[in-house]
Parts: sequence; structure tokens; C-alpha cells
Amino acid sequence: MWLAVIAILIGLAILVWSADVFIDAATALAKKFNAPSFLIGVIILGVGTSAPEMVVSALAALEGSPELALGNAYGSNIINIALVLGATVLISPIIIHKGVIKRDLPILVVITALAAWQLRDGLLSLTDGLVLLATLVIVLGIQIILSLRESKSNDEEATTENLSGTEDNHPSLMRGLGSLVIGLSMLVASSQAIVWGAVELATFWGLSELIIGLTIVAIGTSLPELVASLSAARKGEHDMALGNIIGSNIFNTLGVVGLAALIAPITVSPIILSRDILAMGLVTLLLVAMAVFAFMSKRPFGRASGSTLVLFFVGYTLWLMQTANM
Repeated sequence: MWLAVIAILIGLAILVWSADVFIDAATALAKKFNAPSFLIGVIILGVGTSAPEMVVSALAALEGSPELALGNAYGSNIINIALVLGATVLISPIIIHKGVIKRDLPILVVITALAAWQLRDGLLSLTDGLVLLATLVIVLGIQIILSLRESKSNDEEATTENLSGTEDNHPSLMRGLGSLVIGLSMLVASSQAIVWGAVELATFWGLSELIIGLTIVAIGTSLPELVASLSAARKGEHDMALGNIIGSNIFNTLGVVGLAALIAPITVSPIILSRDILAMGLVTLLLVAMAVFAFMSKRPFGRASGSTLVLFFVGYTLWLMQTANM
């Protein structure tokens, strides 16, 4: 038991440190290449912090439990919006920009609808997996092109500043990439240590494996997103924090589930459609509604929205526990 406690404590310490390294490296690279913070959040943070979901889902599919992969991906999406984003804006409100409303949130809604449509027949086939992965490539390409086009004027201003002699203050490319890889690796490893320690303690206390999987493991694989978003918001990188959440959900829905379907076709139980897909759709629409309201009213996406999202997470968790045996 004490080994589990030590793993959790050390894991938490490394988690916080690695998140700072990761965010600092991502911010430095964004400035070096004059890339928008939101784009860095979507591509590097969003995809990178989804590594635990990718590993868990791939292993689950290889070991003959592809439905676990599906539940892990969709459960993480719900947690990312309801808990991760909710907790982040409780601590540091986020300003919603026009591009998020016009481009990024609609893309997230369409992807969520695609996921629900594919599961209508109760089976996620090899073809469905290929469609998801192809869509991921297209969506990331659109995100990159439109984000860079939107920030063209800002890039020109940043380039002018660099020409005046500030470029030397940025770290080298190799150093920045090295810090990014180290930060991400430690972020994932420390998350896994915390999950292992928590599962050991839960087992010691007599909690069922199902409850452990629905709570500790699901939250544990979302720890990188949580700590990275909190660290980004604390450093004033609000676009990066929001981009992390949206990018992670896009990658989970398209990349993680698509890979699992390529490894093994997934037979979907009705409860996933009536509970998890429904909850994922509802929390996504709730996010869109609150973001649009914040943008139209010119208010930060702040504590009221964060409280609502966290309450949604609490409600979903209670729903999970009530329907665990269905």
C-alpha cells in the first residue's frame, strides 16, 4: 500500500513539473515560428496529451476488449470538457475568440455527430475506422491552414519584432523540441504512475474493478490534459488551454477510436449509445451554447460556466454508477 502512496505522491510532483516544461516548450516554439497559441494547443498539446488514451485503447483492442477502447475515448472526451475545461476556467477564465465560434466548435460538433451516426448499427467496422482516420487528417489540415491564415497579420508583426533583435532570446529549435518531448514523456509516465497507485489503493480498499475503471482510470488518462490546461491558463496562454481540450477531443474521437476499429471491429452495447454518446453530445452542445453566449456578451468564459461543466461531470459520474451493471 505504501508503494502505491509513494507512486501517487511522486507522480503528482513530476506531473506538475513536466506540465510546466511542456507548456514552456510549446509556447517557445509558437513564438519562434510565429504560430498561433490556439494552433499549438490543438496540434501539439491536444494530440500529445491524448497519448495515454491512445496507449490504453490500442492495448485494449489488441487484447480483445475493443469496447473498452471506445468507452475510454468517449469517457475522456466527456471528462475533458466537463472536468478539465470546467476546472481550468474556475481558476482562470478564458476569452473566447471569433475563430473558435466560427470554426473550431462547429468542427467538434460535426465530429461528435459523425461518431454517433457511425454507431447507429451497433458496430464500428474497419471501414468506419478508415473514415475516422481520414477525417482526422482532413480536420487537422483545415485547422492548420485556417489558423495560420487568420494569424497572418500577427505573424508579420512578430516577424518585425524578431528582425529588431529579439529572435536571439528564443531557444534553439532542437532545444525547444527536446524540452517538448521530455515534458510530454514525463507527463504521460507520471500519469500512468498515479493511475497505477490509485488502482492499487482502490483494490486494497475493496472497490470493484468496474468502479475503478469508470472513475480512476478514466480520470487518470485525462490528467495530462487537466494539468497542461491548468498550467497554460496559469501562464496566460488561454488559447492554448482551450485548443488543448478541443484538439484532444478531436484526436480521441477520430484517431483513438479509428485506430481501435482498425485493430478489431467493435460491437457496441446499447448503453454506450443511450448513455455515453448522449452525454458526450450534450456536454459538447452545452460548451457551444456557453461559448457563444460568452462571445456575444463579450464576457470571459469564466466561473459560472466552469461550475456548470463540473456539475455536469458530477451528474455523469452518478449516472455511470447507477447504470454500471446494465
